[in-house]
Amino acid sequence: MSDIQNLSRRSFIKNIGLTSGALIIGSHLPLFANETESILAGSFQPNLFVELLPNGDLILVASRSEMGNGIRTSLTSVIADEMEADWNRVSVQQAIGHKKYGDQNTDGSRSVRYLYETMRKMGATTRMILISAAAQKWKVPASECRAENHFIVHKNGKKIGFGELVEIAKTIEAPKDIILKDPKDFKYIGKNLKSIDVEKFVKGSAVFGLDFRLPNMKFAAIARCPVTFGTVKSFDKTEAMKIPGVEAVFEIERIKTPFGALGGVAVVASNTWAAFKGKEALIIEWDNGKNGSYDSDKYMEMLTENVHKQGVVSKTRGDIEAAFTASAKVIESTYQLPHLSHAPMEVPNTVAWVKENSCEVWCPTQNPQAAHAEVKNYLGFDDEKVIINVTLLGGGFGRKSKPDYVVEAAIISKAIKAPVQVVWTREDETQHGYYHTVSAQYMKASLDEKGNVTGWLHRFAFPPIKSTFDPTSDYPNGWEITSASEVPFDIKNFQIEVGQAPAMVRIGWLRSVINIPHGFSINVFTDELANAANQDPLAFNLKLLGEDTPEDDKSNKFSSTRLKNVLKKAAEKAGWGKPLPEGHAQGLAVHYSFMSYVASVVEVSMVDGIVKIHKVTTVIDCGTVVNKNTVIAQMEGAAIFGMSLAFYGKITAKDGAIEQSNFGDYRLIRMNEAPKIEVEIVESTAPPTGVGEPGVPVIAPAIVNAIFKLTGKRYRNLPLSDYELV
Repeated sequence: MSDIQNLSRRSFIKNIGLTSGALIIGSHLPLFANETESILAGSFQPNLFVELLPNGDLILVASRSEMGNGIRTSLTSVIADEMEADWNRVSVQQAIGHKKYGDQNTDGSRSVRYLYETMRKMGATTRMILISAAAQKWKVPASECRAENHFIVHKNGKKIGFGELVEIAKTIEAPKDIILKDPKDFKYIGKNLKSIDVEKFVKGSAVFGLDFRLPNMKFAAIARCPVTFGTVKSFDKTEAMKIPGVEAVFEIERIKTPFGALGGVAVVASNTWAAFKGKEALIIEWDNGKNGSYDSDKYMEMLTENVHKQGVVSKTRGDIEAAFTASAKVIESTYQLPHLSHAPMEVPNTVAWVKENSCEVWCPTQNPQAAHAEVKNYLGFDDEKVIINVTLLGGGFGRKSKPDYVVEAAIISKAIKAPVQVVWTREDETQHGYYHTVSAQYMKASLDEKGNVTGWLHRFAFPPIKSTFDPTSDYPNGWEITSASEVPFDIKNFQIEVGQAPAMVRIGWLRSVINIPHGFSINVFTDELANAANQDPLAFNLKLLGEDTPEDDKSNKFSSTRLKNVLKKAAEKAGWGKPLPEGHAQGLAVHYSFMSYVASVVEVSMVDGIVKIHKVTTVIDCGTVVNKNTVIAQMEGAAIFGMSLAFYGKITAKDGAIEQSNFGDYRLIRMNEAPKIEVEIVESTAPPTGVGEPGVPVIAPAIVNAIFKLTGKRYRNLPLSDYELV
């Protein structure tokens, strides 16, 4: 439930940077059950705002972070559409990190799907208030008035601008019965809109974290232990202090919270370059601690052993052993996937200014409230004494949901009693982040004489994300099992098991999270089963998905019909089964995640043992689409992201230290490797679902399946660069 009110006369709007002379519409939207506690004693704690100025300018206070995901444009356009606002009069004011805004964590592909309905209602409420204001001014029934492109128009043709109605509108209560637009009348929703920030991007005036400056600001770099949670034994700063511009060198503490600072030795300087060079000149003796023995090759051997023996059963139906015994054929495969790094183009950075009893921060964060909580708890200040200003993010992919780098800036600013910007190097980002989990997976299935799947066993082990919050947690649990346990195949005998896997580095969510390994193994194994059954992979997948289920455009209950539809559309669009150029082959994959349905077909060739991707065809059903441009861009980005993981993504450790350091040895797809990418969006009236992440899991398995079709060789471990295929 959401509550929408006209806040124009409320005194607290001055404390959140809104204009007291404007029409202010606010809503409280509790996104999680425990947020109801924040509605204190029945008081109204709004977290979403619409601000209409007397000059007609319309401002949306956005509580979510912009990192190339287009969220500021999407949320704004929904309100503007329902208001009948002129798109050229719309701008966005970024919210600070504060609990009054409800959940602000921009991850999980949930911003639009959680906020869409409320944004529509806020826009419609504002429109209805403005219509009432015009009717009052003209002394006519409101039923004779309508909103049209930033004006209220009377049936006799006279009209008045939104801004001219602000004073009257401020006195009108929000209607109880909100009348939404008929979707056929949408002007912006479902259309192709350019980013509301695009002009700033093009002109270079957009402010990212690295761009922010304060007068007399210092710059800091931090030497961290090569081994996760290692500590400083001793250090010599003599050579570092000789670097021109270096002003101070001192040890900083590790904050033992999930998103606390790792600790290390800080170098403070008058410029970033001096701080970096000073860090390089430090002589440090480290205590590597308990993770100093981490060897990723040996660890993978241990994981693989764990999935080759009985695990803890997390879901079962039917009789899996009976199915295997009675089968005509049994297929077994093991899959191994390494740690992955987020590698956003903008490295972690933060500006902090800690004063005697207050702190202000400017940072590119996906989770400003986590940043607020971590800084507040470290400093011991009251809530209102810590302000988290959110800049634009140069990429995030989940890395910038974890504000350890924000805490570092607060620690150093407090120590030097001055504003400071902490900047990570690319090497820091690669070697000291929160990594996508390493995993081993064992799969076993039985086929009858007709090639039908009669039994399915999926056993996996990986250090869970929960280990970051509870170091004793060493089994996958909760939602990390769902993408395997809820696989939508029509198989009577089915079992999911999990194995033990202690964490040796910090584990965190990365774009699409556990759907990456599960989507890979399930899709590649399904392709293996189709081959064993001597059936076309498309037909085999469609049969596995079982009978059609009734479609429901009012909810997002899973529909096998919708999943089969994207698969069929992707195959048709890619020309599945039609002749290809000589030496070319196609592979496909389909996956349901973040309540969205996605299928991809990848076309490959191989010359002198090197794989080339020629074309990626992706179809997505994400319910009602707010901005087609954003959805297409996200699917294109997901294709490149997925290709990067498939070909090059691998983080390894020796003696506890991460071996990769930069884009030279943690490569991404480059422009000359980028294929043609075609995206089709399924028209739907169902509620919006996730977009930012669900395009990733299908790419790697589709590539591997295409390579098998071309060469007859099956690659079950990634990245493909290990096999010198790229």
